[in-house]
Amino acid sequence: MAGNLTVPQPKRVILASASPARLQSLRQAGLTPEVIIPQVDESALHLPGASELTTALARMKGEAALESLRERGELTEPLVLFACDSMLEIEGRVHGKPGTPEAAVVRWYRMRGRQGLLYTGHYVALVLGPEDVRHQVRVATTGVTFADLTDAEIAAYAATGEPQRVAGAFTIDGYGGAFVTRITGDPHNVVGISLPLVRQMLLDLGVAWHLLWRSPEPN
Repeated sequence: MAGNLTVPQPKRVILASASPARLQSLRQAGLTPEVIIPQVDESALHLPGASELTTALARMKGEAALESLRERGELTEPLVLFACDSMLEIEGRVHGKPGTPEAAVVRWYRMRGRQGLLYTGHYVALVLGPEDVRHQVRVATTGVTFADLTDAEIAAYAATGEPQRVAGAFTIDGYGGAFVTRITGDPHNVVGISLPLVRQMLLDLGVAWHLLWRSPEPN
């Protein structure tokens, strides 16, 4: 159910993420977000499950970005802010970014030929003023099936540098696209932000998704 659409409809959109893939997803969907990279200590959180961990991290990132805006005096005009965190759960183990080529190789030895669940926690905030910040926190889950890669393919993929930079050690919009054989659920979520979920979260806050679209360029 949609929220109260009589709230001021913001034009400013902020993405609290360093992820190029999330930024590209929003741009392709018609938005023009500003980027703030929140400074958070992700290692400070110790939660048992991927759902709890990703939502807590998304909220931490979002609140850190809002505090940065508050310190700069930029919460006086209506805006919306998105923050996300993604992790892959496979065979009961939760994985973020491998960080190194060696770790990516080990990860893919476990992943090849198997199925996993990609969790993305979403934090969406509507700012109507310095003391009027409303938010939603939810998680989206997408099933992913991986091809049975050869050792040579795994080594070559790790050498590209791509898997160590992304949650779950894979992408569907880069070198790793050929290694994903099936997706069950929202493919946007695998890229790092579920657009249908964000739309619904905005509606529940009283913001219409289409009013955030940038003006179309003249023909």
